[in-house]
Amino acid sequence: MGVVLYELLTGVVPFSGDTPVEIAMKHLSAVPEPPSSKRAEIPRDLDLIVLRALAKDQSERYQSAEEMDADLVRVQHGGAVSPATEEAATAIISRPPPPPMQPTAITQARQPVPYAPPPAYYDYDEPRRRAFWPWLLALLFVAAAVVGGYFLYNEIQNQISGAKSVRVERYVGLREILADQKIRQLGLIPNVVRQPNPDIPETYVFRQSPVPGAKTNKGAEVTLYVSTGKPQVTVPSVEGLSSTDALSRLADAKLKWKITQVTSDQKSGTVIAQTPSAGASVDQGTVIKLKVSKGPQPVAVPNVVGSTFATASSQLQGLGFAIARKDVASDQPKDTVVDQSPSSGTSATPGSTITLSVSKGPKTSAVPDVTSQDQTSAQQQLKASGFGVRIVTQPVTDQSQDGIVLSQDPAGGTQAAPGTVVTIVVGKLTPAPPP
Repeated sequence: MGVVLYELLTGVVPFSGDTPVEIAMKHLSAVPEPPSSKRAEIPRDLDLIVLRALAKDQSERYQSAEEMDADLVRVQHGGAVSPATEEAATAIISRPPPPPMQPTAITQARQPVPYAPPPAYYDYDEPRRRAFWPWLLALLFVAAAVVGGYFLYNEIQNQISGAKSVRVERYVGLREILADQKIRQLGLIPNVVRQPNPDIPETYVFRQSPVPGAKTNKGAEVTLYVSTGKPQVTVPSVEGLSSTDALSRLADAKLKWKITQVTSDQKSGTVIAQTPSAGASVDQGTVIKLKVSKGPQPVAVPNVVGSTFATASSQLQGLGFAIARKDVASDQPKDTVVDQSPSSGTSATPGSTITLSVSKGPKTSAVPDVTSQDQTSAQQQLKASGFGVRIVTQPVTDQSQDGIVLSQDPAGGTQAAPGTVVTIVVGKLTPAPPP
């Protein structure tokens, strides 16, 4: 992966030479030049990723594809590589370069021999030149032998050293790269297990097996439990929820929160935005910023007292208010607004309710004057005005007063409550007594 990435970035391979043996030896010992030496626009953190991927020691290389991918994502978003990559790549760069390779018998034999033409021309066939492929095949065999010998030597050394026992040191609290080096110096093999830990920084060892002081044979494994930082959680979606429900979801995800109240057309207490957005992966305990609606901007309540209910209702609804009607007794004309709550001059949010007190009409009304009317007409007029009627007859001798209202109580024009009984005195013709 490191070689392919190097060539993708620079257009050349990290190790080159005149012969396959020379290239193979560089793969084993030479430290490649950083890609930025080929292309200046390559950032330093991308250099560190490539150099760690090309490390000779397996313990200094990436231990998984996910770990390398995480560094590439960080650089893609303008961030820095992980501390483990920083340390490993820095250690690789700081090592002194290996001594220059001395030409071997094989490489000397490959030096071209200049061709000298014969002193005179003779008519004979020029001898056929030897084919190149046998040389190439021989060089490949030599390279394979060198590489195989190197690994065979290491295997033999490991078996020899495995017969001895050593005492395990304490690695808890150390960086992974340092603990790895100490374990290998004792002839042991590190086995790294990476796990999230909310209390230990990333790349630090928080547990080991065997425990410090235990004895084990060389070549045995020492398991290091290395922190990958705080456990990651997925941010839940809380937009559109009430602030109470949103905080409950964040608490279940082991996240914290910070609320900012903002003016909005949304209902008061509704979450209208969140940062980071839903679906993002963050550390446990990360603060999620919430914008919570405090309702629309308040507006001034106009004065509608004295207006008819229909006019007042239309005006208030045009401003976004809801209307509640309350009929009350009043001397004002019927359907006239006599009071309002909240009162005029105060502020209220659109959607809130304005209560209007509306007159049911006056408590009394004028008693119609029915004197001089016939009994039937007088009764009809009084009843139509909401009054009761009581008829009292009075003898009269004048023909013109027969069946006519002579007087009434209450008198016409006076105020009386609806339903009041009006007594009318009706003339009744009585023959005059004989002389």
